[in-house]
Amino acid sequence: MFEPVQLRTFLAVSRTLSFTRAARELGVRQSTVSQQVRRLEEAAGRRLFARDTHGVELTEDGEAMLGFARTILAANERAADFFAGDRPRGRLRFGASEDFVLTRLPEVLAGFRRDHPEVDLELTVELSENLHSRLAAGRLDLVLAKRREEGPAGRLVRRDRLVWVAGEGLRPDPERPVPLVVFPPPAVTRARALHVLEAAGRRWRIACTSGSLNGLVAATRAGLGVMAHTAGMVPPGLVHVGPRAGLPDLGEVDFVLLHGERRPAPVTQGAVRALARRILDDEQRLRLP
Repeated sequence: MFEPVQLRTFLAVSRTLSFTRAARELGVRQSTVSQQVRRLEEAAGRRLFARDTHGVELTEDGEAMLGFARTILAANERAADFFAGDRPRGRLRFGASEDFVLTRLPEVLAGFRRDHPEVDLELTVELSENLHSRLAAGRLDLVLAKRREEGPAGRLVRRDRLVWVAGEGLRPDPERPVPLVVFPPPAVTRARALHVLEAAGRRWRIACTSGSLNGLVAATRAGLGVMAHTAGMVPPGLVHVGPRAGLPDLGEVDFVLLHGERRPAPVTQGAVRALARRILDDEQRLRLP
């Protein structure tokens, strides 16, 4: 009754709440996205999205369709893997930004290893820019990282706001240079922080540089300065810097899944699909009300 391509298109629109961004993510035209959603709504006999000049929102029936769509697609992929004899195995080189490694990703990877013991999982934790470079060089098979300003769109996993955070006792003085706790170049958050400060005419100074998120968090807790961090994953002991500090808005950041352009061996392709599916399913569950 429900076509998989229509369900995948529906999930892309539900993630992005934009037909344009969903089309870019899926690599198709916006008209194709609209057509697939319309056909799914006709098959369901219900409106799944409320659309107006201000944006796109899921209807009550659309919220219900989320769970059905994920279940149908997961069952479809499991059946395809089973009958194709595609038991995930081989060596899987996975790269992840440290933002996720310090949150739920260890649980996701532990579950993946338990379900797929034949896969030799090799994890690389790096700055997002370095992960992009490793992927392009064919040194990784799958990457979970911040999206580049210019580069492959990837599969959206999470969209979050970047915010300024500091230790509870720090109150940045609007009249003095902003003390920054940052990753070394070419980190995405470092580049964004410096760009918005310079665009706003705010002076700044580097108070601490570390290639480790644990190191940055420790320095920020100690009151050395402020750091840019995703709002939904602020580490314990750090708080949002209030508007009185006069710091400029940092905007949003996308975390995406990216596959290497150089296709891995067929036995590894199944492992890549299985891990990507588990990460996406876990993130979607976390977003449910």
